[in-house]
Amino acid sequence: MHKSVLLNEIISELDLKPGDIFVDATLGAGGHSRAVCEKFPKAKIIGFDLDEGAYKLAEEKLKGCNTEIFKTNFKNLDSFVKEPFNAILFDLGLSSMELESSGRGFSFLRNEPLLMTFGDPKEYLFTARDIVNSWDEENIVAILKGYGEEPRAQKIARAIIERRKGKSIETTFDLVETLSSVFPKKGRIHFATKTFQAIRIAVNDELNVIKEVLPKAFHLLKSGGKIFVISFHSLEDRIVKRFFKEQKKNDLAKIITKKPLIATREEILENPRARSAKLRILEKI
Repeated sequence: MHKSVLLNEIISELDLKPGDIFVDATLGAGGHSRAVCEKFPKAKIIGFDLDEGAYKLAEEKLKGCNTEIFKTNFKNLDSFVKEPFNAILFDLGLSSMELESSGRGFSFLRNEPLLMTFGDPKEYLFTARDIVNSWDEENIVAILKGYGEEPRAQKIARAIIERRKGKSIETTFDLVETLSSVFPKKGRIHFATKTFQAIRIAVNDELNVIKEVLPKAFHLLKSGGKIFVISFHSLEDRIVKRFFKEQKKNDLAKIITKKPLIATREEILENPRARSAKLRILEKI
């Protein structure tokens, strides 16, 4: 079951008046937005999500709320939101719902087609399957190092190239089997974690999307409005931290979170996914 991360911390930092607009850039199953609706019933919620399943779940969960939902990548928000808003939330990365039930190959624990697309695979330039079956060794190494910070990138790329000479890599378990030859011993973190992360980020162009959308969101944000960003790994967090610092340096905003907020022990026990979540908040001057 999907649980919204750092929900209390976000709600406590919001002060929405009747008619104010809250943008949920990563709607998911609608957990954060539902809580906003209950706390601020006279505010308007605008939501974005690429995933068809998430879109339908959110529609159901937000019945009775003043909402407008768009099935598109949040990088396009400036094409859909024409009026300034009071707060925006980005819950970055992979949702537990996508991990557990998308059927698109995000989890190395389930045998699924190797796609890793947040949206309809037909709308993507390439999928995870394309990367492992047609990209050259140099480019595979580049994404494993750049997006996965994987120290064994070269060995993994070579193992992938060798495997596909005999048989194409079609499923998540095919890829996990290929990786297992590079990692003879089991570690504390599953050996496929960084490779799956790197390929997923490449397929969805996640880091460039974050870099592209933050200035758009800040431009549309009202004075006194806040940007909330939840990130789950250092690459995302680094981009957010740098952007927030730039706005502060230019006297355009103040950083609410000197250090990122993290989940309480109680939340982590209830939702282990929250253990790596970091929340940063910026307020526009």
